[in-house]
Amino acid sequence: MKLNEQIFREYDIRGIYPDELNEETAYLIGKAYGTKLRELNKDKTVVAYDNRLSSISLEENLVKGLLETGITVIRLGLATTPMCYFAANYYKTNASMMITASHNPKEYNGFKFSYNGIHNAYGESVKEIYNMIIKGEFSKGEGKIINEDITKPYLDLLLNKINLGNRPIKVVYDCGNGTTSIIADKVFENLSVESIPLFNTSDGSFPNHHPDPCVYKNLTKLKEKVLEVKADLGIGYDGDGDRVGFIDEQGNMIETDKFMIIMWRYLYDKVDKLEGLFDVKCTKALEDELIKLGIKPIEYRTGNSYTRAASAEGDYPLSGELSGHVYFRDKFPGYDDGIYAGLRLIELLSHTNKPLSTLLDGINKYYSTEELKIQVSDDKKFTIIEKMKQYCQSKGYNTVTIDGAKAKFPDGFALVRASNTGPNITMRFEATTEERLKSIQEEFTTELNKIINDTH
Repeated sequence: MKLNEQIFREYDIRGIYPDELNEETAYLIGKAYGTKLRELNKDKTVVAYDNRLSSISLEENLVKGLLETGITVIRLGLATTPMCYFAANYYKTNASMMITASHNPKEYNGFKFSYNGIHNAYGESVKEIYNMIIKGEFSKGEGKIINEDITKPYLDLLLNKINLGNRPIKVVYDCGNGTTSIIADKVFENLSVESIPLFNTSDGSFPNHHPDPCVYKNLTKLKEKVLEVKADLGIGYDGDGDRVGFIDEQGNMIETDKFMIIMWRYLYDKVDKLEGLFDVKCTKALEDELIKLGIKPIEYRTGNSYTRAASAEGDYPLSGELSGHVYFRDKFPGYDDGIYAGLRLIELLSHTNKPLSTLLDGINKYYSTEELKIQVSDDKKFTIIEKMKQYCQSKGYNTVTIDGAKAKFPDGFALVRASNTGPNITMRFEATTEERLKSIQEEFTTELNKIINDTH
């Protein structure tokens, strides 16, 4: 078959079904992943899939490939990505394969995989799967299937790691018809809070809205319901359950970097290690607040596989990135779990009489854009970013290059980077005034468009 190399991305395998990846792709990925596991002296892996319409057939073919390499497959069936992560440790395989395209539109699907149960494969480890398939030399054996239901152990983990206070909490949670629909109701039924569900029926066509809770328009229904029922907060989950978004009691979105400020204000005197990791897209207000609290700020590159690995290596109590991935390591295993992150905010609110909207009082004020995307081809985007770095350096800007080009100014920043999940350049701008924000955005957008035109 003709294998599309572009789907083997920086931290997962992801593409449009069935044009860019299909059942045969899944079968070959299973054979390559199984062969690599055997090379690592592993003979078992956990496999699960999200509720996208193509996931079942992809999973069947992936499992077929794994079995032919002699791998025992602990088969979870339909599960969230956090359930898959948890199962890899619970069943002591410390290896997992999750079929999901995360926050991509419904026509996409993909594979997130781990060899160690600590973080997902990224970079060369993803590309290695492609190279192994091209080479076509696979292990041979007869694996077996063990069907498992991780639901109860997973629920026990979530509920045992939450300690609610005396304040009664009313929460609206929006599953967006994603995979959290299979588990969120069970969580809230066992929690002493008043809960109102939205779109909690599993449907991989996502009929009500796209399940990406870090895009404001996707939270419109959640906002309306929070205001209607006078809830204390609203929580939104993404399609596979590893990311989270929030609405306060006034209907305002709380971005993930602001959520981390709220959590650090609550945690800083309860943890031993005062260091916090965040990605380059986060607001300067987070760094400012960490410094105020005596916490060492650690800025890192964007990407779930990277930030999760760095979070584990540094053993930081709390890490996260703007896209909604949050890692708690103070009393939780440290993987990104949207449901658990939401429970931590409920826990915090239950121990205070303050409304959620007041928990950001006193932070430094910045004006920020949303994450802006410009579509370019995958084979051109990194060349474009290199030229953007050269531009920043030629202007003498203080430039961070751990992920694209981030020009830092005394009153703001400009970030231009290549997306690792699609054929896009992504940008984010921030400044202390709206006028300065407009000025920074215009400068860098103009230069970027010039570079794109010159590259073509």
